[in-house]
Amino acid sequence: MGSHPAQALIVALALCLPAAAQEAGWHYSPLPGEGDRAALGCALNSTPAVHACLAVRCEDDFSTGVHIHTSRPQGDAGGWAITVDKETRSFIAEAAEPYGARLTGDFSWVLHNLAHGAVAYLAPEDGSSMPANHIPLDGSLYAINAALAFCAPRVPVEPKPDDGVDPSNSNGEEQ
Repeated sequence: MGSHPAQALIVALALCLPAAAQEAGWHYSPLPGEGDRAALGCALNSTPAVHACLAVRCEDDFSTGVHIHTSRPQGDAGGWAITVDKETRSFIAEAAEPYGARLTGDFSWVLHNLAHGAVAYLAPEDGSSMPANHIPLDGSLYAINAALAFCAPRVPVEPKPDDGVDPSNSNGEEQ
């Protein structure tokens, strides 16, 4: 039996697909267990071996977290300079799962600018080398909003009657 043309096409397409977790641009995070709770933005030309990514994540306590995920052998915890549209700020990141590190302190500037900026760069403050770090922010607003859309406690809503409204009055409708 000879090879079927469709089988060859499927194999060719599978080999051309980018690595899921380090794909350039903004998308849902494909890391195990993350599902749609995090948006992951990776640098241009990111690969599984060499990558620099930022993740905006709905944390387990329903707060918002910003994470750094790179392929640096030194790890991701420590001081970072984050530049968005030529404005740079310094942040501390502590080791955290499922990414390399999570920003601590007030990172509202990063969150706002990732959603509304054009390009971001990561630079470790220790001066060590960085893999590709040009992170385009095209599509970041949509991806971040989608990931954080359900980032609120899921508490059942109990109806509360308005003052002065008689629930027995059905506007003359028969029940």
